[in-house]
Amino acid sequence: MTKPVLVLKFGTASITKPTGEPNEPIMVDIARQVAALHARYRIVLVSSGAVGAGKGLINDYRGDITQRKAAAAVGNLLLLNQYSRFFSIYGIAIAQSLCERHHFANRDQFLQLKQTYEELWANGIIPIANENDVVSNRELKFSDNDELATLIAVGFGAEALMLCTSVGGLLDANGQVIRRVDTFDERIFGVVRTDKSSLGLGGMASKLTFAKLATRMGIRVIIFGLNEPDSLDRALRSEVGTEFIPAETALSARNRWLVSGSLVVGRIRVDAGAVRALQQRRSLLAVGVRAILGEFSTGEMVEIIDEHDTPVAVARARISSDVLVQQLHQQNVDVANANDIVLL
Repeated sequence: MTKPVLVLKFGTASITKPTGEPNEPIMVDIARQVAALHARYRIVLVSSGAVGAGKGLINDYRGDITQRKAAAAVGNLLLLNQYSRFFSIYGIAIAQSLCERHHFANRDQFLQLKQTYEELWANGIIPIANENDVVSNRELKFSDNDELATLIAVGFGAEALMLCTSVGGLLDANGQVIRRVDTFDERIFGVVRTDKSSLGLGGMASKLTFAKLATRMGIRVIIFGLNEPDSLDRALRSEVGTEFIPAETALSARNRWLVSGSLVVGRIRVDAGAVRALQQRRSLLAVGVRAILGEFSTGEMVEIIDEHDTPVAVARARISSDVLVQQLHQQNVDVANANDIVLL
């Protein structure tokens, strides 16, 4: 049988020192623990830390977008060299995979990415993915690697998505790790602190947002830390960290890809009649749209929510948000075709 896919994401705060340099002892231990799982899983390692690793070589670093790009260009090389050195101890080669949103939003490009990963796995090579910060403003400004890890996990139908954090899991009001989450509600999001590391872009709110989407797609999510021995394997065995229980789903490969593209843009609020039509596998018409939240172009993915803001589906838009605004409530205007809608 084909080995299951395991996506591991390590954030900046997890693998770098406070000054931003890679924390070698931590990375050595990551390589050791990942190597122990290598025989059981097809692994994708999503690693932050490039900006932190490279910023020390940028004069008068202030953290603006151009300097972040330059720091990432330098830091990616430094980070990959470290990973290569430490994984070579276990006879494991690594590959660099710099990703952008369009690699997931475009079906042909996504299939090429998938074929490349499968060839790497067939040769025992672990791809290490990162956002292509050097050329993309949008990734750096609006997203983080929690999103990239979720895109990969959903698109590849991963068995588990593991998000490493410096605090070891989702903490309750008393600072204790919540061991298991079965449903996402206000209580879960209410315990999240809004701060984040000075070097990273994400935080616990980001992790919960993408954990919610991944579990909807049937993927087990674990938020864990590296502050205990053999934490990777122990987190997989539900002994440490916070485990998010996946929903049951049976999506086709194409629909998983459609959902992975849903992280790109805004939302459309629809009325009860439109919700019923969607549940009967009909197209979304403009007459049922109540509000447009965010901007999107033709072909981009949107989330469809009901009048209580509950997610109902994701869909590929047939018209842009600008055109939809002009044609709201008109009859026979197709916002999304039934073939491009995935119910949640």
